[in-house]
Amino acid sequence: MNIIVDSNILISALIKDSITRRIVIQCNDTFLSPEVMVEEIEKHLDVISAKSGLSYDDIEKVMDTLLKYINIISFNEIKDSINAAERIMGKIDPSDVIFVAAALSKNAAIWSDDKDFQKQNKIDVFTTKDMIKRML
Repeated sequence: MNIIVDSNILISALIKDSITRRIVIQCNDTFLSPEVMVEEIEKHLDVISAKSGLSYDDIEKVMDTLLKYINIISFNEIKDSINAAERIMGKIDPSDVIFVAAALSKNAAIWSDDKDFQKQNKIDVFTTKDMIKRML
């Protein structure tokens, strides 16, 4: 199954060697994320470093490892789905429109613990708890 990984999931996997990181590495689903996710991670490097205790170089190494399991989607691949995503998510959280557009364009679910995604009913959403159940 194609699953779009929300930025907060990847940030969680960067901060701590946890179940989230293991799901990314061990799950048999196909993980994808829009390229803006990488930009979002870069904006939060200070917070990630402070919470994880990792240097920027170590964060980059963990990020490189995780990105071996997450396919990055270019904006060109999802631009045709932006209007539909805007109708679904725009009034709920405009910053999440890009993730919904990615899900629409790749016929994918979304993995996120952000409750805003639960407020729409067009895209399947898995929480981390749901992902743990999928792996069992």
